[in-house]
Amino acid sequence: MTETRDSESSFLEQLGQRVRTMRALRGMSRKVLAKVSGISERYIAQLEGGKGNVSIVLLRRVSNAMGMHLEDLIPSTEPAPDWSIIRDLLRKATPGQIAHAKDVLAGQGTAARSSFCGVALIGLRGAGKSTLGRLLAKKIGWHFVELNKEIEAENGLSVAEIIALYGQEGFRRLEQSALNQLLTRKELMVLATGGGIVSEPLTFELILSSFYTVWLKAEPEEHMARVRGQGDLRPMADDRSAMAELRNILTSREPLYARANAVVDTAGLAVDAAAARLIDTVRPVLQSEVPGFGLRGVAV
Repeated sequence: MTETRDSESSFLEQLGQRVRTMRALRGMSRKVLAKVSGISERYIAQLEGGKGNVSIVLLRRVSNAMGMHLEDLIPSTEPAPDWSIIRDLLRKATPGQIAHAKDVLAGQGTAARSSFCGVALIGLRGAGKSTLGRLLAKKIGWHFVELNKEIEAENGLSVAEIIALYGQEGFRRLEQSALNQLLTRKELMVLATGGGIVSEPLTFELILSSFYTVWLKAEPEEHMARVRGQGDLRPMADDRSAMAELRNILTSREPLYARANAVVDTAGLAVDAAAARLIDTVRPVLQSEVPGFGLRGVAV
């Protein structure tokens, strides 16, 4: 009996940790999750602390509120680090695509490599993706694109309105659709992504396979100061523990942000200095990926 209780306690602790991690990946405070799921903040705190005797129905409400699949919250030993990507691909695949995937896995086919589409900037809100992205694009003569602006333009709604109407899952679906539309343009671009794009495996994998990806990194205090300077605390508005939530989000996302091709630390740097560091970081890959890049008369 003692062994069974220990096993159950361990399971609940792991479940609480996964809920806490997934909530942070989504950039949701505990208060926001409680409001969206219709479950009390106190109950969610107990759940995250490994003390919640949660029912499957309530757990489903929590996963739905975060726009996730229920099985993402269940502690388990996944067969591979990329299992969530593979699973989501299989869910959306046509019979023909599944047959092709089986051939590839069996060594009877080859997978196509995504073409180089440019430079993508990832990181938390307040990292400088828009400011530095515009400067980089102007310097090298490429288009600058903000993915969230593309989502808003395609749907005629603000990001906040989309989340309010369709939830996190709906927003992530539209985000992926907007990214796919951008990739059909077949033009080189500097892309600024939303901070939570790393929480959607398929979309993030598409970013990594199509762009040279740079993580713009800063200290939590700088992120918060820049966001406050923009007059935007979404989705942590009216939350007294905003800084603690931001640190939790950053901790949860750091392993995903770290998958970027390069990291540019902007901590303590003025805009011009941070832009120069970014340009120095991407120069070698642009020269290797873009034929004749150094002959365009663009000073990089």
